[in-house]
Amino acid sequence: MKGFRQMKVVWVITMVAALAFFASISTVVAAGKTATDLVNEAKEKVCEVSAADAKGKIDSDTSLIILDVREPDEFGKGHIPKAINIPRGLLEFKVTNEIPNKDANILVYCKTGGRSCLACSTLVTMGYKNAKSIAGGWTDWLKAGYPVE
Repeated sequence: MKGFRQMKVVWVITMVAALAFFASISTVVAAGKTATDLVNEAKEKVCEVSAADAKGKIDSDTSLIILDVREPDEFGKGHIPKAINIPRGLLEFKVTNEIPNKDANILVYCKTGGRSCLACSTLVTMGYKNAKSIAGGWTDWLKAGYPVE
């Protein structure tokens, strides 16, 4: 009888521990990061410049690379003059062929600045030293009345 009670206690403790373990896993999964969380983390790692500062850099630095990370259909509807298009989802696979110089000065933009911050964070991780995101992206560029193609 005493052995049966000990086995029952061990079984109860095991079940409580298993339930606690699975509850903690579901809490971690449920508490995953949102897109906004990821963008905010990226903004802590990268430098953002205003549309006005971007325009100044474009006008003064002929070697500057302008990288549009929007989708091709967005790019086709209009973009900053001389921009190259590498969609955010393909960046890691295409950027080293398109921009082999990791010391290049790169201005990155998207529609509003979220994807470009994520892209800049990726570029930094890949070893690019001078990538900056245009805060407000294409939206702020248009509001300022700057040239488009």
